[in-house]
Amino acid sequence: MDYKAAGAPKPAKGQPRHSEHNAYGTKKTPFGQRPSKAELLARMKENAEKNKK
Repeated sequence: MDYKAAGAPKPAKGQPRHSEHNAYGTKKTPFGQRPSKAELLARMKENAEKNKK
């Protein structure tokens, strides 16, 4: 008997168990595309200024 082949198959390694509901680029999300780097930097600088005060 081949004991190695018995039992449940092993899941794929490195794969997520499910897709995120708010992942970028999916049709169901209102987010659609990733924000540009300039937008992210502007938001980070704005938050840094808020935290300084």
